Amino acid sequence: MHRTQGAPCPAKARTCPGFPESSWISGPPGEAPVPMTVGRGTPLGPGAEFDRIRGFLDGLSEAPGVRVGPGDDGAVLEDGTVLSSDLSIEGTHFRLDWVSPEEAGYRATAAALSDLAAMAARPLGVLVSVAVPAPGTLSAPIMAGVRAAAAAAGAPLLGGDLTRSPGPAVVDVMVVGRADPPLLRSGARPGDELWVTGTLGAAAAALEAWGAGRTPDPRARYAFCRPVPRIEEARWLVREAGARAGLDLSDGIAGDAAHLAAASGVGIELDAEALLQVAHRLPGETGDAALGAALRRALHGGEDFELLVVLPPGEGEARVEEFRRRFDLPLSPVGQVGVGHGVRLRPRGGAPPQPLSAGGWDHFATGQGGSELP
Repeated sequence: MHRTQGAPCPAKARTCPGFPESSWISGPPGEAPVPMTVGRGTPLGPGAEFDRIRGFLDGLSEAPGVRVGPGDDGAVLEDGTVLSSDLSIEGTHFRLDWVSPEEAGYRATAAALSDLAAMAARPLGVLVSVAVPAPGTLSAPIMAGVRAAAAAAGAPLLGGDLTRSPGPAVVDVMVVGRADPPLLRSGARPGDELWVTGTLGAAAAALEAWGAGRTPDPRARYAFCRPVPRIEEARWLVREAGARAGLDLSDGIAGDAAHLAAASGVGIELDAEALLQVAHRLPGETGDAALGAALRRALHGGEDFELLVVLPPGEGEARVEEFRRRFDLPLSPVGQVGVGHGVRLRPRGGAPPQPLSAGGWDHFATGQGGSELP
């Protein structure tokens, strides 16, 4: 995830208005910018947030020893080491009147580890930096959640930093893993099939309930507070089903599919009827309006941290039961890869596919106010 705030960046800018100059972008005031290098990058999908990132990276040259640079869920070095970092900020990613500090730490760490799952990487460890307001009593329960999430994934805690924040609590998690080969966003081919793990939209249902002043359904609350990085599932799908491309679903399948399409240079068609089969339903939800709400949450809700993988034709169907037996988790078809670009949605009832806007979370889209929370 990319979670920050500020004013729009000119496309060619080396620094961004509203952001202090950073040593990774430029040198000290009055000196020429420091020459920067990055690994071979992956094209990003649409969105104001990603326009900013493109501006940050514009003009940077490739770095030696880097197989995959910015644009995928993690950077990959030539030896298969995978690196990624994820930032969680109170008021943007979590509210402490909705979740406990321990749950905030757990969620932040699981979200970061999910980037390793997206790359089919085996975790080697996590480094965590925490900033909390005085008197610092939040740090212990936040770190308890960090340790629990890391332990659940078999990732040792390697180090980090602790400091005081003059404002909200901040949890910054860096993860290190190893993948050979890594699962990239750029391997999809026309004719391939799109499959997802688990169910979609439960975390969004919890956010909707909190935003409306209601107590969330327990399953939805758990999905938001305790996401599960699908690490072993991703590695199995690469090894046994020949997964060609994939990512984790943090911003909604509509938006994340657009990133996959851009990275692979293909068009993607999602099937509304198939998505309804994997959409989280709240107790008592019936009727067309309820189905529409469930589909909207599945498409645009985000925070699911399930996998969207691209499989060769027939491979998913041949392995869906084995996957379920092994992981006690559904693996479901939701669409196809074709020629063209962007994402389309095939409506229920056989109507022609229609272009689908990303609609997921974008920190810098007009009107979203810099917070993913309601």
